[in-house]
Amino acid sequence: MNQLLDKIHGSLLGGMIGDAMGAPGEGLTYGEIQDKYGPEGITDFKGLGTDDTAVKHQLLSAIFKSEGYPNVDAFAQSFIDYREQNYRLWFISVKNAFHKFSEGLSAPAYAGWGNMQSSSTAMAISPMGIINAGNPRQASLETQEIASLIHNGPTGFCRDAACVIAAAVAAAFKPSITMRELIETSYKHLAPLSSKLLLDLISNALALAEREGTYEKFRQSYYESSLRPVLCDSRETLPATLAILYLSNGSPRKAITYAANFGRDADTIGAMVGGIVGALHGASGLPQEWVEKASNVSTSETDYSKPQYGTGDKPLDLSGFNYVDVAKQLQGVIDRRQEDLGEVSEMLTKMNQ
Repeated sequence: MNQLLDKIHGSLLGGMIGDAMGAPGEGLTYGEIQDKYGPEGITDFKGLGTDDTAVKHQLLSAIFKSEGYPNVDAFAQSFIDYREQNYRLWFISVKNAFHKFSEGLSAPAYAGWGNMQSSSTAMAISPMGIINAGNPRQASLETQEIASLIHNGPTGFCRDAACVIAAAVAAAFKPSITMRELIETSYKHLAPLSSKLLLDLISNALALAEREGTYEKFRQSYYESSLRPVLCDSRETLPATLAILYLSNGSPRKAITYAANFGRDADTIGAMVGGIVGALHGASGLPQEWVEKASNVSTSETDYSKPQYGTGDKPLDLSGFNYVDVAKQLQGVIDRRQEDLGEVSEMLTKMNQ
């Protein structure tokens, strides 16, 4: 497995592991996690994840069906295609957008207008970073359109959060990039005025992490200063994700464990953190006992399907998704996109002679 394929595979596995490890702590405070799991908290995982992973697989389907150039309509079609399998897993904001475009009340590009805040695209967006490996600007630009399906208008900051995660994943493919460089690159391509709300929150969270110095102190201070009424609000989850990356210095074990024990929307924070550190270090750089477990785990082992949202009692069904095979398909997408860029570059070079 070459370095590119290893990084693609790592991002896919890291995101799923982070989602699965964060799932038991979702909706709990960090104190409640410690009461339930002991002073070390959650250090391992079962199962295959939650809606974060399910929606990510929908996006992968959209990427492959659109030959590597997904748009908002292709992403919308994935929800129609996966309705029977995944509807029970989708969060309120996703269901709201789905019914708007599937019932002809809105075009997909406008279905996210005025939708409630959540991290329903940011949690699943890492494939957009993968297909733009090494090009965080393009990852951010393309994600603007994709993420508008779920969030637009007054809650556009949730769309912006998805752009940050996609850019971070894309940047993680750059050889020898430092964690500080990766974090700064992740939000560099947001519009400074239109995205000022999220940019200010990111700045505040990173300053808090630097000032507090340790994960435990940061977590306590963040709880005291930065929580939102809706725990999956991107204004809470995205700044926390970047701060966790900073405090862990990108260590996969530390970053994913920190995310899992953060509480609140821990599965989403874990999915976002895991997708980034997995791309940074590759599957070969993830804890190998986690990689082996993720490769062999059965859907029958657990169920994190969020019954409080009416999702039923069936485990997440990821049949048909072999991550090595999916990684190879994504590598093919990257190759095709690179060829397309090469053709344009060659044409312009000839015209400029």
